[in-house]
Amino acid sequence: MPEVIFNGSDGRLEGRYVHGEGPNPPLAIILHPHPQYGGTMNNRLVHLMFHMFARRGFSTLRFNFRGVGRSQGVFDHGQGELRDAAAALDWMQTHNPNSPIAWCGGFSFGAWIAMQLLMRRPEIQGFMCAGLPANMYDFSFLAPCPSSGLIIHGERDMVTPPEAVEKLVNKLSQQRGITIDFHQIDSADHVFTNDRDEFEAICESYLDKRLKPTAEPMALAR
Repeated sequence: MPEVIFNGSDGRLEGRYVHGEGPNPPLAIILHPHPQYGGTMNNRLVHLMFHMFARRGFSTLRFNFRGVGRSQGVFDHGQGELRDAAAALDWMQTHNPNSPIAWCGGFSFGAWIAMQLLMRRPEIQGFMCAGLPANMYDFSFLAPCPSSGLIIHGERDMVTPPEAVEKLVNKLSQQRGITIDFHQIDSADHVFTNDRDEFEAICESYLDKRLKPTAEPMALAR
């Protein structure tokens, strides 16, 4: 898997990148959990989501936020990390100039950044988020949420109570023109320790459902 180094707004960023299939593959960017609590691009859930998109022919990138691994800079409480994500998507688009659409995904802190990126980049037409920290950050910027997506949460998440995520999902689901698929995994904790097979199955099924209508012309399914 090719290691890449690209320029962010405040220094070089380290990532792993797989180029997609066909002349104009769609893009997927996957964002990792909180840098100050051990989050890196090698997080297991980030790794799973990364390979889900890569298997479907996407040009796919995961990378370390500033100050993590070989990425330059220091933690910036989300503001700098959002700039990192935007720079990463810019970098992908230079290598995929005719890509028709993009998706974003993230886990925990990375899910919060992914949802902010979604609001700023109209080319992002789908998202996949796990462990959304709805009790820790203000999600009022999703007004309205511009794209349909998947949110997965653990029933026994001790970091973010399921009720906080359910409240956000209910709010987003009232918007016209989008569909929020919400799955709560019974007995799962914040990191889905014993439930990663079910997590993966839910994500795989959702992607297949969303991509099926355009599978043939975009070479997304095999």
